[in-house]
Amino acid sequence: MDGRGDPQLSQLGREQAALIADRLAATRVDAIYVTSLRRTAETAAPLAARLGLVPEVEPALAEVRLGEWDGGIYRQRVAEGDPLALRMVEEERWDVIPGAESNAAIAARVGPAIGRIAERHAGERVVCFAHGGTIGAVLAIATGSRPFAFNGSDNGAISSIVVAGPRWLLRGFNDRSHLERHNPRVRSAT
Repeated sequence: MDGRGDPQLSQLGREQAALIADRLAATRVDAIYVTSLRRTAETAAPLAARLGLVPEVEPALAEVRLGEWDGGIYRQRVAEGDPLALRMVEEERWDVIPGAESNAAIAARVGPAIGRIAERHAGERVVCFAHGGTIGAVLAIATGSRPFAFNGSDNGAISSIVVAGPRWLLRGFNDRSHLERHNPRVRSAT
């Protein structure tokens, strides 16, 4: 969808979504955002149902466009140690992959999207269900770090930022305690 793979959640993903809902249901949540890719809507569904919220779609938070390596090819190439994958990691640039999105393009779409959400919900708590590359980009923007410093967050993990006007503060990264504590067999999945 829009140049990105759009698979549904696996059984493990559905179990993780239920654990996320268990973790966040007792927390005040004022709004939920998902991307245009169905796996974020499927992940958000248990929490949205418990809280009686209707998720809003923010397409700009969709996963990084991986060009010729989309649709599962990226993971395969990385696992095989493809020289281009090694170069991508070394240079911390997605656009080493033919047709992939540049770091500048990612920042230009995700930064303003977080800004719009924060402006719409000033003083509120918002949960955004997004994707690994996007989460990494948001956290790199928040901290001013290297582009890939926060890549590799686990599926179902929770990362937190506070947006106070132009200032973004990282409060947590890749918290997966709700996944391990409640069900030790539930591990990160792709």
